[in-house]
Amino acid sequence: MNYQCTRNSAEQVSAAQAIAQGISGDGGLFVPENLPQYDSSVLEELRDGTYLQRAERILGDFLTDFTAEEIRECVEKAYGGEKFSGGHPAPLVELPNCPAPVYLLELWHGPTCAFKDMALQILPHLLTKSLKKIHSDKTAVILVATSGDTGKAALEGFRDVEGTKILVFYPQNGVSAMQKTQMTTQEGGNVAVCAIEGNFDDAQTGVKRIFTDPIMKEKLEENGMMFSSANSINWGRLLPQIVYYFSAYSDLLKEGKIQLGQEINIVVPTGNFGNILAAYYAKKMGLPVHKLICASNANNVLTEFLRTGVYDRNRQFFTTISPSMDILVSSNLERLLYDLTDRDSARVAGWMKQLSETGRYEVGPEILQKLHEIFHAGFCDDTQTGEAIAEVYHMSHYVCDTHTAVAVQVYRHYLAETQDEKTPTVVASTANPYKFATSVLLSIDSKKGDSSDLENVHTLEALTGAPVPAPISALEGKPVRFTQCCTPDHMSDMVLSGLGISR
Repeated sequence: MNYQCTRNSAEQVSAAQAIAQGISGDGGLFVPENLPQYDSSVLEELRDGTYLQRAERILGDFLTDFTAEEIRECVEKAYGGEKFSGGHPAPLVELPNCPAPVYLLELWHGPTCAFKDMALQILPHLLTKSLKKIHSDKTAVILVATSGDTGKAALEGFRDVEGTKILVFYPQNGVSAMQKTQMTTQEGGNVAVCAIEGNFDDAQTGVKRIFTDPIMKEKLEENGMMFSSANSINWGRLLPQIVYYFSAYSDLLKEGKIQLGQEINIVVPTGNFGNILAAYYAKKMGLPVHKLICASNANNVLTEFLRTGVYDRNRQFFTTISPSMDILVSSNLERLLYDLTDRDSARVAGWMKQLSETGRYEVGPEILQKLHEIFHAGFCDDTQTGEAIAEVYHMSHYVCDTHTAVAVQVYRHYLAETQDEKTPTVVASTANPYKFATSVLLSIDSKKGDSSDLENVHTLEALTGAPVPAPISALEGKPVRFTQCCTPDHMSDMVLSGLGISR
């Protein structure tokens, strides 16, 4: 299977090239030329398999230039062993006392306690194999812009991986204290972290600018290096996320919660649109999905787009208690538009040009109708997020993080609007609550939470009884390694300096 560029469909590359390169030279994203189709027999096969077997099957159908043995090795290294606690990388937990059947898909049992582990534990293995396939002996320089979780997950995934270096940029005041601690204390000889003066969109724009800068490419080339990405703009990051939606459906089948072919809803809290795009691809492949429910925080650019067909980032930016969603430029939306226009790369390139130049584009009634058929969109502010955390805890004695709470609240809005109480619903739970301990604690008990994040971890544990995951406990007393900060205009300098390359 080959991969096409969203801004120039004539550009065709192998899966290995798409993963190694990360992004097209014109800034476009790589997508598969077609999607495998899964009928009821495949769903039955997936039902009876383990998570690892499901991953092997799905990845193998997309990565056709990889051998079955190579894919098995990548999957086992990512999801086998002790990296994911509890035995199942992505278990389902039924949320009791709900008007409709609701299941939380816990995607945070990996080494950094966030859903990004599901993809970033396997991406380094896919990348190193991809580099060998394209006969490249260059060192892969991984540049990452993060709103919090991707950075730590990428650092942990690529830590001391031979033939790679990784540099993460994060907004100085746009991540939680716990997320910052996780990144700035990161171990590894090939890792670096730098804050920027600005928000996530500034970091993401800066990274994309570096990727497409011919001078930067030339400098790396001269030094035996090449750029690649660990953000969800890289197909190798997005593809593994498709697996857990099929796995969730398979587990519901296996447990007798649904019948084969029965539709489910999927609710996803998202800012960059990657996690819900994976669910969209799963639906297109044959996963029985009634509605994809896109949940946003106060930075509701996606909600407005999915409701009106107008994408407009020219709006106030909010720093919220769900910081991983504090995004106004949703990169993966480009892939959705490419699919909805029947792969009209010229139209997509035109919209992306408008976005770059004016911060706005409008897709028109034809595309808007398709969006309404597939998606429901909603948002909530910090107050409503906190209310959802408290209500879920007091009603179900379940502690959820701030991003999962956004999804729960938006799903409640969906129920009130549609009265759809019969469709079983899977909510993507994207982070362990202890990653946002202070916000979660204040939501449950407003009289607490005035201490440091690490102290609030212990208070939250004493209050709720929810166990603190080992990766969070291990942060206490860990020395800070990275304290650098730069403006977005100086990100290139930080990259070259970190690589030991003169300007």
